[in-house]
Amino acid sequence: MEPYRNKSSVEEIRERFEHDVERFSDLHTGQVSTVDAPLAMELITRAAAVATHPVRRILDIGCGAGNNTLKLLELAPGAECTLVDLAGAMVERAVERVKRAGAGKVTGIQGDFRETTLPERGFDVILAAAVLHHLRGDEDWERAFQKLYALTAPGGSVWITDLISHEIPAVERMMFDRYCGYLESVGGAEYRGKVAASIAKEDSPRPVTYQLELLRRSGFSRVELLHKNSSFAAFGAWKSI
Repeated sequence: MEPYRNKSSVEEIRERFEHDVERFSDLHTGQVSTVDAPLAMELITRAAAVATHPVRRILDIGCGAGNNTLKLLELAPGAECTLVDLAGAMVERAVERVKRAGAGKVTGIQGDFRETTLPERGFDVILAAAVLHHLRGDEDWERAFQKLYALTAPGGSVWITDLISHEIPAVERMMFDRYCGYLESVGGAEYRGKVAASIAKEDSPRPVTYQLELLRRSGFSRVELLHKNSSFAAFGAWKSI
């Protein structure tokens, strides 16, 4: 039996997010189910700004309602922005908000970034927040990271914040238990159960160690782990000039 046959399809994931725009439109509380979400967003956008000079072209994959791009625009005003998401409603909201924030040219694309035609070496910064955990097998992860490398301009960088797993099974259980405790503290037992069931159905995260190694194998010269807490991490990579 295929290990991911019972996981949500791309179409099922798209459908869910088409109806969740309002929640993701809040810059501060849109990711309450994510541990340290405001800190992670702050770290990846500041790291992008200090590691990449200048930031003229931003690509946000799985952009949601545009929160991470909005945060980066505070440090790179006037940058051109390309916003990609499975859900058309998310793209529409993100484009509206990013234009209002004073970006340069703004392009919205509904689709899967793996299948979307984008310019190679076309982006100084790529943001990927809460999206890569939807990848499935090793081949899928490798293909996605190779495309991230191909799209990154020389001297550019990629920054990721996401749900992760852990290499040691006992540590994975411990960390997920801690995460469930956090969820219960936020919304009670019912909320904990709802989020845990969604992860079991929809997500297939990989360890941050796996992803950092894959960034290097894909061609990035340097990698950085910015933050890790429970089942979440913020990290990135830089492409040599």
